[in-house]
Amino acid sequence: MAYRYGIDRNQLMMLPPVLDQYVTHDHPVRAYDAFVEALNFRELGISLDERKVGNSQYDPRSMLKLLLYGYSYGVRSSRKLEREVHNNLSFIWLMRQLKPDHKTIAEFRRKNKGAIKKALGLCARVCVKLDLVEGNVLFVDSTKLRASAGKGNLHKKKWYEKQLKDVEEKIEQLLSQCDEIDERESQCGSMVSMPKELAQSRKLKESIEEALSEFSKRGDKTKDGKERNVNRVDPESVVVKSPQGTHSGYSMQTVVDDKNGLIVGTDVVNEANDSHQLAVQISGAEANVGRKCEMACADAGYSDIVEIEKIESDGKITVVPSQSQGKEAGPFDKSAFTYNADQDCYLCPEGQRLIFRRFQDKEKHLKDYRIEHPGLCRRCEHFGQCTKSRQGRTITRHVLEELRETVSKRFEEPEIQQVYERRKARVEHPFGYVKKVLGCGQFLLRGQEGVRAEASILATCFNLTRMVNLLGGVAGFIAAIQAI
Repeated sequence: MAYRYGIDRNQLMMLPPVLDQYVTHDHPVRAYDAFVEALNFRELGISLDERKVGNSQYDPRSMLKLLLYGYSYGVRSSRKLEREVHNNLSFIWLMRQLKPDHKTIAEFRRKNKGAIKKALGLCARVCVKLDLVEGNVLFVDSTKLRASAGKGNLHKKKWYEKQLKDVEEKIEQLLSQCDEIDERESQCGSMVSMPKELAQSRKLKESIEEALSEFSKRGDKTKDGKERNVNRVDPESVVVKSPQGTHSGYSMQTVVDDKNGLIVGTDVVNEANDSHQLAVQISGAEANVGRKCEMACADAGYSDIVEIEKIESDGKITVVPSQSQGKEAGPFDKSAFTYNADQDCYLCPEGQRLIFRRFQDKEKHLKDYRIEHPGLCRRCEHFGQCTKSRQGRTITRHVLEELRETVSKRFEEPEIQQVYERRKARVEHPFGYVKKVLGCGQFLLRGQEGVRAEASILATCFNLTRMVNLLGGVAGFIAAIQAI
């Protein structure tokens, strides 16, 4: 059997005479190039001034192209991006043979976090102009991503306070030693080890003080009363639980349009649950699209009634199941008690009244209703099943309970059920793409501003891939972009 062999590496050969022939006309890199060229960099907040005084710098458009295209193929680190612009023909074509080093790439990403975060908003507006987004029905969901910090750096406030005291004492000792050395050996060369150790101690002190400032912002304890842990490497991250275990991370919030499953809003928050995110995420997506939606849909994790009321009061419809939706109610469940709005009381299955006693929380959102006479419960034949408290049965009612019941009943309607069925197919798709295709299970940047910029890049990469498919390939995408 004959074999095929490569050419002699020392043999002369003719490469394409022009750089444009290095990639085919249907190569995806051309779509990324056309998209960035169509962006308004003034809206991004990046100044394009060729007459700017000072040393020359790389074209911001080329640098943004490099980040978007690199992330779309799972190449995210600055060192790997530097390698690609030397070895990969599609990167060489995209950058027009510019070869920034990894420090330049990292510095551009660091200095332009705010501008990069706005990239998804401009992408959403392009989708609206191309009639790929309607903005009528929006789906919200979240996923947990690891922070660029190990959970071994998680500590409580007392630990940081002790470390701060120790490092301050060490800095004072080093400073006094430096003064003594300067006096004794004023004519000798300087000692390098001491200033280096001093600089490391000062850097450690800064990180400890930054971690302590997070305690003052978020409190010493979590909402469930446990002592809060803060990560010294990335203080703005939180402890999150995922199928991979417990670790330091962030919650990536995504808003997806119903028409073609395109992302119209993304955010990264340092909260372990989604209870307070529904209204703010919908509002952010509406700002990107430039119009108000008609319906907002999310899973039970977003069922906080205060958040739902914010949306409903604006004339929108919410499709969110309650935490107990679909569960079989017991004979003495809250649903078995009848509320009398005129008398502001509940009637138990035996006809006894439960009257208002007090507000359960400081915000006066939760009201406690207790049996009018505790002895009635103790003498009832259902005592022990309905309640075991000698004070009698207590019912908690939210001040927005009527709205909660309305949303719960609406969720059972067939048309609403169809919308909710589409939710999973729409909103889970981007998360699978980001984690499996792009290989992003962990953020590279630290701090909330940095991870928000990364999330915007990831979401834009997903949208561009979807847009290319929806518009009939690379050629169709480029033609549509240039026609705007």
